[in-house]
Amino acid sequence: MLAADPGASMAAIAAEAGVDRSTVYRRFDSREALLAAIYKARLTAIEEAIEDARLREAPVAVALHRYVENIITVNRTWPVDLTRMLADDTVHARRDAAVRDVDAFLERATDEGLLRPGLPEGWASALLPQLMHLVSRQSPELSPGQAADVVVDTFLHGTGAP
Repeated sequence: MLAADPGASMAAIAAEAGVDRSTVYRRFDSREALLAAIYKARLTAIEEAIEDARLREAPVAVALHRYVENIITVNRTWPVDLTRMLADDTVHARRDAAVRDVDAFLERATDEGLLRPGLPEGWASALLPQLMHLVSRQSPELSPGQAADVVVDTFLHGTGAP
């Protein structure tokens, strides 16, 4: 619901969840507290997705596919944008650490020949999340594995004819 309407009221959120508004307020003091809990849960899921992908030790092609599949699952489970929570220093630091892990992996992928060298600085790290976000939203009929196949193929080979 919050992905579709980030301004949804606590009453609307409670109604969507099938509970009384007072039930939501017993758990969360405010709408901001609810949003913070959601954002922190999404961030934890992202951290777990990165850890599960074994970006430092798995073969790069395997790690890339696993990471993409995991993040697609996170995007579908927690379809909210973290940018609103980046004012929180703890959240910002955790997100920055996750970004550094992925950037280091993408450097490794370039060093090992999976990605083309010479791309503009930050291009791969900007493109990959956009592809994962797009397939998460535009292709809900695909399983996370199928969606990851599309993203990885597009990421590695582009959309041009061979």
